[in-house]
Amino acid sequence: MDALIYTVMSGAERIQRAQAVHANNLANMETAGFRANLEQAGAAQVKGYGYDARHLAKARSDVVSARAGSQRDTGRDLDLAVEGEGLFAVTQDGPSGREAYTRSGNFTVDADGTLRLGRHAVLGEGGPIVLPPHDKLEVQADGTISVLSNGQPELQTVDRLKLVKPPFSQLTKNEAGLLVTRDGSTPAADPAVQVAKGKLESSNVSAVEEMVATMNLARDFELQMRLYKAADGMADTGNRLVRE
Repeated sequence: MDALIYTVMSGAERIQRAQAVHANNLANMETAGFRANLEQAGAAQVKGYGYDARHLAKARSDVVSARAGSQRDTGRDLDLAVEGEGLFAVTQDGPSGREAYTRSGNFTVDADGTLRLGRHAVLGEGGPIVLPPHDKLEVQADGTISVLSNGQPELQTVDRLKLVKPPFSQLTKNEAGLLVTRDGSTPAADPAVQVAKGKLESSNVSAVEEMVATMNLARDFELQMRLYKAADGMADTGNRLVRE
């Protein structure tokens, strides 16, 4: 009987973790470039002598949806959206020097001219992109950034965005919500990746899918609790039989 209770409570814990995944997805519906986490689970046998009949639910929430979000026009020069597959490269927090990746392209320029996504520097072919003082900025489809400044008659190329296209199966999220490779590798820039200026990609979260998943999990939790009560009732019946 204790084996059944162990399995039931493990399943209930998995449901609780799954609810947290879907709640986080719904909370980021309006976050530009957000990629939904996919909740997955499987059965794992408990190790140790005498535990052959006991199993637990092993949950995974580090799988990321590769589905593209819809694009909306903003008309802003530093709002960029990746066309098709691909990712922008930015710096991670801290001194690790590792890269992180994102579909979010709502970039800004700080007081030093560094192109940033929030607090993360945007990477180009030679490292973080630093723009000189300029009157006009152009971003080509291949990610090349050019500026017009100091009365120059022609645009001058500053750098080119680092655009990568690693398989999504090799990516997971870090604590900041950015994508990183599972093995810590650094993908090379892919010249085939294109960007569109004056657009932002929305989150790929589907409110309907998340709400349906949440309701299904609620029903699953009710089933787990009924099984728990049934196991408890059978245990009480067994105890009475032993006493009698």
